[in-house]
Amino acid sequence: MYWILDRLRDGTPNQTLGNLAVWDGLKKVMDCATLELKDMGNRRNISRVPATPSDKPYRVVKRWSKKYGWHFHVTGVPGRSLILVHVLNYVHQTRGCIGVGYDFRLINADKELDLYLSGDTLERLFNYMPEEFDMYINDNGN
Repeated sequence: MYWILDRLRDGTPNQTLGNLAVWDGLKKVMDCATLELKDMGNRRNISRVPATPSDKPYRVVKRWSKKYGWHFHVTGVPGRSLILVHVLNYVHQTRGCIGVGYDFRLINADKELDLYLSGDTLERLFNYMPEEFDMYINDNGN
């Protein structure tokens, strides 16, 4: 099993929207929306992580912390550590991590798309995925 995150477009100057697909071999078994910061050259706390080369995915492991509870830890990001996939609804809730949700909605009044049902989506992913797996990220021209 593995993930492929396709970055769709920059939603606003402050965020990047995407689609995360879960693959079991050649069969797509689930997908969800993602929300990240914009590209700021992989700078810690203010940028999304770089795309992966097709031959070198990031390794993702399940992890628990007091702050986020159960979540995923993305390892192998050059120059970065503690990149997480965790519950978040708004782009201001991330400092370089990846949020997942059922889809995009305008939840607050800032006119930026937000993640809807982030907690439920993360729980579904967590229950479905093994302890460790690979993740590929495609920028698609963004």
